[in-house]
Amino acid sequence: MTGFTTRPEILGTFGVVTSTHWIASAVGMSILEKGGNAFDAAVATGFVLQIVEPHLCGPGGDMPAILYSKKKDKIEVICAQAPAPAGATIEHYTREGLKLIPGDGLLATVIPGAFDGWMLMLRDYGRLSVRDILEPAIHYAENGHPVLPRVSATIEGLADFYRKEWPTSYETWLPGGVAPAPWSNFRNPALAETWKRTVAEAESKRGREAQIDAARDAYYRGFVAEAIDTYLRKAEVMDGSGHRHKGVLTADDMASWQATIEAPQTYDYHGWTLAKTGPWGQGPVFLQALSLLKGFDLGSLDPSGADFVHTVTEAMKLAFADREVYYGDPNFMRVPLETLLSEAYADERRRLMTSEASPDLRPGKVTGFEDQYALTMQMLDTPDAKSGAVYEPTMAHLTEKRGDTVHIDVIDREGNMVSVTPSGGWLQSSPIIPGLGFCLNSRAQVFWLQPGLPSSLAPGKRPRTTLTPTLASFEGRPTLAFGTPGGDQQEQWQLSFFLRHVHHGLNLQEAIDRPLFHSTHFPSSFYPRTREPGGLTAEANFGHDVLDTLRKRGHQLTVAPEWTVGRLTAARRDASGLLRAAATPRLMQAYAVGR
Repeated sequence: MTGFTTRPEILGTFGVVTSTHWIASAVGMSILEKGGNAFDAAVATGFVLQIVEPHLCGPGGDMPAILYSKKKDKIEVICAQAPAPAGATIEHYTREGLKLIPGDGLLATVIPGAFDGWMLMLRDYGRLSVRDILEPAIHYAENGHPVLPRVSATIEGLADFYRKEWPTSYETWLPGGVAPAPWSNFRNPALAETWKRTVAEAESKRGREAQIDAARDAYYRGFVAEAIDTYLRKAEVMDGSGHRHKGVLTADDMASWQATIEAPQTYDYHGWTLAKTGPWGQGPVFLQALSLLKGFDLGSLDPSGADFVHTVTEAMKLAFADREVYYGDPNFMRVPLETLLSEAYADERRRLMTSEASPDLRPGKVTGFEDQYALTMQMLDTPDAKSGAVYEPTMAHLTEKRGDTVHIDVIDREGNMVSVTPSGGWLQSSPIIPGLGFCLNSRAQVFWLQPGLPSSLAPGKRPRTTLTPTLASFEGRPTLAFGTPGGDQQEQWQLSFFLRHVHHGLNLQEAIDRPLFHSTHFPSSFYPRTREPGGLTAEANFGHDVLDTLRKRGHQLTVAPEWTVGRLTAARRDASGLLRAAATPRLMQAYAVGR
């Protein structure tokens, strides 16, 4: 193995913040120093990330959060993954000539969820005001921030498309007709005004909670919803299908929805309890993989060796196959998680794991779900998908035109913890809404347009999001918050990190710095929904011997350049109260701060 270095963890006792941008991480720490708690810091960080990483998230996006409140002594999930609009029916989309939902444009959007999720976190868990939280975002939108080279390249690559098809995006991202140069100062005055007006409407009420609820009303039942509704009533824009379409989202859809708080899905593993979202997200895939890996002595394997990579990959392939057949919004269907996470089911599935890479998609067969299994496999065996879509979330070794995600972990000195993965509404998603300075999300693309599947499109149904933060307790004590951007790869990169930390004694930074890998064997959650049977992407710094061994075992290997796969961050609180944090050096954007 070559190209491996070790950096120290960040240590502290006051608080630690990790995020995928240095400015946002610094803002989060400043909120802690101002008297806010971990939840206040996460919210402020999230709004700043919308400004400084607009190619990865935006105010029209979505997010799930997993948090531990010291006051409640409870781990909970905030679901800000909003559902499909009332007009989002399979019949309407197929009448539009679609067999797959495009990865961009107005038909790809669901109700924007992130803003309400952030405000719910602030109201029920934080202690600061709407003004305190939004002031940093207003500052960077109004006065500017240094443009990341990747943001500059993304805008430059879309310049002609914006000019021809999405003129409101052209005006916002190429002021004066010129893409912002790397590290130049960039402003979004329209978004600054949106947040200023939100603060003003919040402060028309008395009392902190009333102000937060007024801000929610301004977005979902006030001027923001009105601007979105007005634009969508007339707009008909080009999308990835090669045709122009109108959207179906309305102000009524927005007014009738709110983010929710729910219990996490959990699984016990070697003294740890892992908390994830429910099956409306892909979170249980992580837990299923752990249930399979319980049967292997991972601690005896080299954490950067071929045996480790192969074993983890084959477990993930089986877990993701089950995702395709069984996962979806449990408000609309029964998801057999009790069976999928049972020891008996894991024992049966584990027998499929051999020393050779499987080229087959092999979901398990759960009693009572035979028709669902058959329908899903029939659909996946005859995919009708294009190739070469440009809007699938991915990583640096692929095109700059694709969107992605951001991640935040915060732990404060009181022991409050939050792991949150905001996404959607990136600048590639759809045109800027006039007067607001932001666009809508493209999360509806993860729905199928075939009826009868757990992730079939339906009004009011949550798309099976890939966003998947993690919070882990050790021997009953909330200890570790971690996550990463990366679409379908999120569970895979997190799993490698967690296993290396738990089984091999690597500290947070050491575990993050080890070479990363992920499977592309199963169907992508994103347009055009393709898969690469046996596909495995691994960083070059595994070394030739490891990579050659993986090829010989049957993996269809793609070797990515060193330090280009994954953007993990993590934060930990030891029993002594010592705080630790780490962030990946990949892409030179993620940072950990603490004191």
